[in-house]
Amino acid sequence: MRIVGAVLEEIGRERPFVESKPITVGELELDPPGPGEILVRIEAAGLCHSDLSVVDGNRVRPVPMLLGHEAAGIVEQLGDGVDDVAIGQRVVMTFLPRCGKCAGCATDGRLPCEVGTRANNAGELVGGRRRLHRDGEEIFHHLGVSGFASHAVVNRHSVVVVDDDVPADVAAVLGCAVLTGGGAVINAGRPAPGDTIIVVGLGGVGMAAVLAAVSLGHEVIGVDGVPDKLERALELGASAVFTPSELAESGVRAPVVIEAAGNARAFETAIAATSPGGTTVTVGLPAPSAMAAVSPLTLVAEARTIVGSYLGSAVPSRDIPRYAQLWREGRLPVEKLISSRIALSDINAGMDALADGTAIRQVIVFD
Repeated sequence: MRIVGAVLEEIGRERPFVESKPITVGELELDPPGPGEILVRIEAAGLCHSDLSVVDGNRVRPVPMLLGHEAAGIVEQLGDGVDDVAIGQRVVMTFLPRCGKCAGCATDGRLPCEVGTRANNAGELVGGRRRLHRDGEEIFHHLGVSGFASHAVVNRHSVVVVDDDVPADVAAVLGCAVLTGGGAVINAGRPAPGDTIIVVGLGGVGMAAVLAAVSLGHEVIGVDGVPDKLERALELGASAVFTPSELAESGVRAPVVIEAAGNARAFETAIAATSPGGTTVTVGLPAPSAMAAVSPLTLVAEARTIVGSYLGSAVPSRDIPRYAQLWREGRLPVEKLISSRIALSDINAGMDALADGTAIRQVIVFD
């Protein structure tokens, strides 16, 4: 079938992207779903720093690639062997499919699925297939989703069904920002009742961590260098906010600190803000060459722990319904993470906004 999608043509073009136009929007051919796959009509897709990291070259992926990994939509067709999803159901995309059989899947979310990781690195769906073409050329899939398009074919393991009462834009954000930020708190940080939580880096993932921590009744402190983001964190329930320099001067520390900025200096800020005996959780994805300075003596003397958490150490089939229920109860107002709704044609400008740090979560809405 013919679809419209946003394809990254070349990695590492200069900014502003609205001028260099690394991403083009146009028609492509999409094959029907094969065994174990489904066809989804995309309703909403969020712009994430993981998309930006491919555009700017911090995460090298094969191109041309149809981007987008945080999305939600309606099932329109089922491949052979798919009998636990129904046509017409709304599904949340998850960019790390879990086969349920490998060693990674046996860690209850701590390690990613080995099968899904191999497919993602190759720009393929699970099973080694590609379903996207343009003028006879194969187009690579982004993290098994390629959600910046009117339709997508994905592996069954890449979606989680949600009830119809969860709006499409909320459902989309559940699939990455909330899985990652919420999971950093719940699955990796594992705060004790009454623990204060510091969140360093208040983009979409960091704000989701704030929401999740507040929903559990914790006092939350937000840290970022952008004043507008500090104000938004207070609106979402943070009890206090600091710039990184203000935090250092204050001497405030907490037993659980989440680093969600994806750069080495933020990681160092998070380490310094962690109390003795506490846990620093890092979910940001810095450039591969980034290095941070950490005192081993401090870790030993203060019995502190550093935890890496990919996708919030999530098991999507378990965690997405949990977050949907918290949203339903009014305890996790995910819609407040959405800073703007944009058209697919605005994708390059959206990437500029991400790079400038002026957006929390932009969502592409499809008619």
